[in-house]
Amino acid sequence: MTSTTGLIPAPATLRDLPSVGGFVLDESTVIDAGPGTEATARWLRGALGAATGLALPPGAGDDGETVRLRIQPEDAGHLGPEGYKLYVDGDDITLHGGGPAGVFWAAQTLRQLLGPDAFRRAPVAPGRQWLVPGTFVEDTPRFGWRGLMLDVARHFMPKEGVLRYLDLMAAHKLNVFHFHLTDDQGWRIEIKRHPRLTEVGSWRARTKFGHRASPLWDEKPHGGYYTQDDIREIVAYAAERHITVVPEIDLPGHSQAAIAAYPELGNTDVIDTSVLSVWDTWGINPNVLAPTDNTLRFYEGVFEELLELFPSEFIHVGGDECPKDQWRQSPTAQARIRELGLADEDQLQSWFIGHFDQWLTARGRRLIGWDEILEGGLAEGAAVSSWRGYAGGIAAARAGHDVVMCPEQQVYLDHRQAPGEDEPVPIGFVRTLEDVYRFEPVPGELTPEEARHVLGTQANLWTEVMEDHARVDYQAFPRLAAFAEVAWSSLPTGRDRDFADFERRMAAHYGRLDASGVGYRPPAGPRPWQRRPGVLGRPIDGPPPNR
Repeated sequence: MTSTTGLIPAPATLRDLPSVGGFVLDESTVIDAGPGTEATARWLRGALGAATGLALPPGAGDDGETVRLRIQPEDAGHLGPEGYKLYVDGDDITLHGGGPAGVFWAAQTLRQLLGPDAFRRAPVAPGRQWLVPGTFVEDTPRFGWRGLMLDVARHFMPKEGVLRYLDLMAAHKLNVFHFHLTDDQGWRIEIKRHPRLTEVGSWRARTKFGHRASPLWDEKPHGGYYTQDDIREIVAYAAERHITVVPEIDLPGHSQAAIAAYPELGNTDVIDTSVLSVWDTWGINPNVLAPTDNTLRFYEGVFEELLELFPSEFIHVGGDECPKDQWRQSPTAQARIRELGLADEDQLQSWFIGHFDQWLTARGRRLIGWDEILEGGLAEGAAVSSWRGYAGGIAAARAGHDVVMCPEQQVYLDHRQAPGEDEPVPIGFVRTLEDVYRFEPVPGELTPEEARHVLGTQANLWTEVMEDHARVDYQAFPRLAAFAEVAWSSLPTGRDRDFADFERRMAAHYGRLDASGVGYRPPAGPRPWQRRPGVLGRPIDGPPPNR
């Protein structure tokens, strides 16, 4: 029998019901899917059917045979679209959701109740009994934006790896996948009207190995990209799991891959952009987009194709770490500043971002960017990803802008997980599992009215020093499990959270991660062969290799 004490994220209400016994999944179990829950029924049949070897066919079975999925009518008590109730007794299992997403999150809780082997892709003990303990759970998320940002520009992750991370997000009730598709080091999405973006921009000749101060290089070409059909598949796969994919096309900085493919996008009156290649190292790149009409039309074409692929309300445009040196030297940029009556290059970047804010707004979408987009003024409907600490989020919320809190000091999962040199590449701030667990997304300085602009929170995985899936897993987990609870669970918040209780529940959750094939950082620290101290990183607190 499985204990309910290991649920992650922790639900608002959890009661063990030993007096009602439990429910046994067996060959007679059917899934009775009410209107609007059919997709969750398919997911349950696929996931649990694979792990248990049971058919779990559709039907309205007798007592003791049925898993019932229902969307709860509003007059029965409002759960909210992602809220749910789960009731398990000896007769049936009932999953009630305030909407289809709520039913799906209830299904995720049910899978946890079945134990770690429910996370496998084939039965490991044919004929075993699958007993779900008598349980009542009622739950609803604290935030509507519970995100994970994955950078596939620095190190490309093939499609299967992206789909796997969507499954891991769903298992932790995360619902926004921020897809960082372009940067100086690679362009990862097919744009049919601009084929050189992937023909040239998706590959680099070599790659810096470790932090940018490292003298080591991987001399093999690195690259890859997603076709538009790949993107459609990823978006559809995410939608089936109630995850919204928010794409990011970085501009006007972090754009050398695009300039390498189309040199006319760069500041050609300052440097010879025809000699630029896709960047092979890390850091802040001086080569930025030229503020010309040609550049605007080019990226409008990119976004036109993007909007056909991604139905998300928000489109991320980056907007961070844009050095202004080339604009200061460029007669073209200076003429644009005079033409527009701008004060300086900061306002020129604001004009650049504002153009695409208006363009997206006219098409029913909303712009979101890193907190540098606040500099020089921000359009009314734009939202901010606050990464340089809390300050950008506080300023944005006070100005009436929606905010996603993702401060590098708390939720950059590429940063090391312990002090000293034992981490594989010990860069950035030390952020332990407990540090992430105690992160509070809503700044205490905000009034209740201002705090309503905090849409939620997001953990970020920048992949400069994550060369493969194993390293991504190691950096993400188990800290992503702690972050998921921060994003989902309600009070207590921040420093008042009970980390000892979380650790006790993680003892069970590690078994689920094992069964899912996640190469997480062991609780006792890295194994000897995982350590790469010295020139690969900086065993001191400081900023990350980028952002």
